[in-house]
Amino acid sequence: MLDQTKRALNMRPRSALREFLDGEAAGGLVLMTAALLALAAANSPLAPGYFGILETYVLGRSVLHWINDGLMAVFFLLVGLEIKREMLDGQLSTWPRRALPGIAAGGGMIVPAAIYVAFNAGSPATLRGWAIPAATDIAFALGVLSLLGPRVPVSLKLFLTALAILDDLGAVAIIAVFYKANLSAGMIGFAVLTLALLAGLNRFGVVRLWPYLLLGIALWYLVLKSGIHATIAGVALALTIPLRPTPGRPDAVDSPLHRLEHGLQPWVAFCIVPIFGFANAGVSFASLDAATLLGPVPLGIALGLFLGKQLGVFAFAWGAIRAGLADLPANASWTHLYGVALLCGIGFTMSLFIGLLAFPAAPDLTDATKVGVLAGSLVSAIAGTILLRFAPPDRCSTTPVGSAVGRRSKEG
Repeated sequence: MLDQTKRALNMRPRSALREFLDGEAAGGLVLMTAALLALAAANSPLAPGYFGILETYVLGRSVLHWINDGLMAVFFLLVGLEIKREMLDGQLSTWPRRALPGIAAGGGMIVPAAIYVAFNAGSPATLRGWAIPAATDIAFALGVLSLLGPRVPVSLKLFLTALAILDDLGAVAIIAVFYKANLSAGMIGFAVLTLALLAGLNRFGVVRLWPYLLLGIALWYLVLKSGIHATIAGVALALTIPLRPTPGRPDAVDSPLHRLEHGLQPWVAFCIVPIFGFANAGVSFASLDAATLLGPVPLGIALGLFLGKQLGVFAFAWGAIRAGLADLPANASWTHLYGVALLCGIGFTMSLFIGLLAFPAAPDLTDATKVGVLAGSLVSAIAGTILLRFAPPDRCSTTPVGSAVGRRSKEG
């Protein structure tokens, strides 16, 4: 009877993103390769063609905008589905575990912004970029983690995913409030109405996916036109996809959320994320001098990402765990948590996007922003990878050490 139970548990479907994060580093390798190819293209005779294609306008928007606003909405949809599953039926199902990524994300935005302000306090023109180092790039950070494979506990990978989503949502809120995005009250109203219809489908027990997807496309269009970053539509849609956890049957194969998640996973891992990396990682190093490299903008950004992120994320997380507000992720050590805090310094996409909004009419400051983002992200990725690569496994029990049980076990 026990053997039959074990076989049944082994046959239980696992969440798609968890399989992706737990599996081989194939997705991460593809992503890193795409990023390296982008850097090579941007600094070679192919550069005019590379940037020319990205700047080509199709249906009123550039190819780059369609990638960032369209394809990445699908990635955020997949991540949102996983977060919903974990909050209802998994690693984030308790309030202490939900609190940790939220508190850490807050610290990871406050400290980097403070470091940038310290470098640019005397210059109102450059002070506008204070939010640039406050963002974490989900795709690249998870790509680095995927290369490390089983050396990093799954709970930490999910923690980083949740933290990065909250971080990006915070960055979008900053854009809307402080960078005066052209918000359309009418489009926002229609988007809210569409979201209410999606919630109604869930409330009345609709389990077919096509009504959600059709309304989801409409929601994405309305959010795109509203002035809010379009990827938010993916997360919002994910929250409305039905998941009805049943005692003894988590991850039921007939769950609409489960079906959609597994259908999206291969497209996101091997198509959408690499295209996104190739389109956004290309930075030209032409015409850069010492003044540009060592100016307050690139230094503020680079140190904000590298020092600010690791200090903010780890210190706030440490404080929350020690205060009993949250638990250390399962099977993870403090070294693991610090390594993930280092990886949070990988800024890339959202940081570059905020930089464009902060300095729309200053090409020199835009180039300085790219240098700072690239430098801070690269050092953070290398440092985080090295630390996690050689981090000893957690030798304590699987009970989170931040919990009362974990503390008692350590005290003997």
